[in-house]
Amino acid sequence: MGVTARETGGGAGTIIAPGRLRRTVLVVAGLNLAYFFVESGIALAIGSVSLFADSVDFLEDTAVNLLIFLALGWSLAWRARMGKVMAGIILVPALAAAWQAFAKVSHPAPPDPLALLLTAGGAAVVNLACTLILARLRHHGGSMTTAAWLAARNDVVVNLAIIAMGLLTLWLRSGWPDIVLGLIIVVVNVAAAKEVWEVATSEGLAARALAGEEID
Repeated sequence: MGVTARETGGGAGTIIAPGRLRRTVLVVAGLNLAYFFVESGIALAIGSVSLFADSVDFLEDTAVNLLIFLALGWSLAWRARMGKVMAGIILVPALAAAWQAFAKVSHPAPPDPLALLLTAGGAAVVNLACTLILARLRHHGGSMTTAAWLAARNDVVVNLAIIAMGLLTLWLRSGWPDIVLGLIIVVVNVAAAKEVWEVATSEGLAARALAGEEID
């Protein structure tokens, strides 16, 4: 069925065609997948915890947007369920960052600052583009488009932090800033997952109310 603002909390009377939503998230998925290969390759080559965590985040964003592409025509109740699944998906980069940080603690060699800065700068451009693309649609697909927009928005912040960390690494010649930022990425993704879960829970309650079920 069509997705209306009345169902998802957007502006009153606004109707966004499902086809437009699908095309939008498919473009965003393509951008994320392309940069995943770029960033993951460079991260592994230079041994950067934060850059690797961010590259996994691009893969997570690809999955989220592809799931949105498939699920936009579903009912409010099923979209709420998918929103909770996406909350779990958002935690994947957090686990990857934690694993990389743990592995590097025993040998905190600094990553190549120049390669890190250039790669993080490219990531910021891609994520900012995705944020702007999704911004006008984020209230019109329920928790799923909220998940996609939140992920892109948080990624821009993370990319700017990686750039700042790269400058610090260039000055200190230490791998510890990279490790610390990797752990911060864990916190950012956990917070995003919590927010998406809360939105999905609200949608689930709304679906139950529309179905005439009693809500405790």
